[in-house]
Amino acid sequence: MLKNLRLIAAAVMIVTLVSTAGCSAKDPAPAAPGTTEPDKITYMTAFGAVGRDAFAWVAQEKGFFKDANLDVTIQLGAAVDTNLTALSAGQAQFAALDFTGAVIQAGKGKFKDFRAIAAIHQQTLVSIVSLEGGSVVQPRDLEGKKIGAATGSVNQLLFPAYAQLAGVDAGKVTWVNVAPPQLPALLASNQVDALSTFLIGRGGIEKAAGKKAIILPYSDYLSDLFGNALVTTSQLAQDKPDLVKRFRDAAIKALQWTIANPEEAAQILKNAQPAADVAAATGEIKLMSPYVTPTGTNAPVGSFDQQKVARSIAILQGAGLMPPGLTPDQVVAFALTPTAS
Repeated sequence: MLKNLRLIAAAVMIVTLVSTAGCSAKDPAPAAPGTTEPDKITYMTAFGAVGRDAFAWVAQEKGFFKDANLDVTIQLGAAVDTNLTALSAGQAQFAALDFTGAVIQAGKGKFKDFRAIAAIHQQTLVSIVSLEGGSVVQPRDLEGKKIGAATGSVNQLLFPAYAQLAGVDAGKVTWVNVAPPQLPALLASNQVDALSTFLIGRGGIEKAAGKKAIILPYSDYLSDLFGNALVTTSQLAQDKPDLVKRFRDAAIKALQWTIANPEEAAQILKNAQPAADVAAATGEIKLMSPYVTPTGTNAPVGSFDQQKVARSIAILQGAGLMPPGLTPDQVVAFALTPTAS
């Protein structure tokens, strides 16, 4: 089955790359802020106020948004569908979200009017998380079990592809959906046998449960998928590229500062969002750091490899998560993504 899936993915990737060969990948110079009033925009975090999203508050605290002539209101986001809905409704101009989940929704035709402008994580962080001493220690243990996940999240959307490659009968799994902040308590109280969530949340889960976590990354079987990304509307990308570049550069600068200064970034998050846990946030930032910088290449932080995007789409199509037809340029504004100078 794995061999057939890879053959299908390779075939689809070839078609996809041919159809997108004309896309520009040049890195335009960022526009310097002028003397005009700052542009007022709203940005939605990917997952509430946790370590992986701390860079947004860092950008505010360190003046990176101000230097880009931006007046940014930060709102707490939730799952992929929530953030894409907010963008579509004009409630936000930029958001962070799981890129793979957004691609699946675009492929299904549910959400099409967005474009990714920077990759936050170069690899998916989605994982199965269970507790030591529990009943789930390997993927096949999930059959007949309950898995908790955030309502409408990519974790559940992507599970059939993971299950197929990991040898799990997805039909034998029961899902329990809750709001993102409730996930650690759901597992700690034994209401579920495992969670499908991001591996960087392990610190908060272990703190809630008082036990060590077992991590089963989706990337063990789905290695070509991106994690979180910064996105905007396709209309804004087309009509106001300078605004998009300024936001992109400020956010990426803050992301780099955050992974270089995890403890201080976590405290900045805490100052802005008192309910945040400094230790958990610091742990998340440290765990996500290896996934932020592209490996084996001189590509900068935030870049999107067009061939990898094509492979991602091909894998999702080959796994039956969406029909054929979606191309990389329909989900990524390559002309607005960071590239090596």
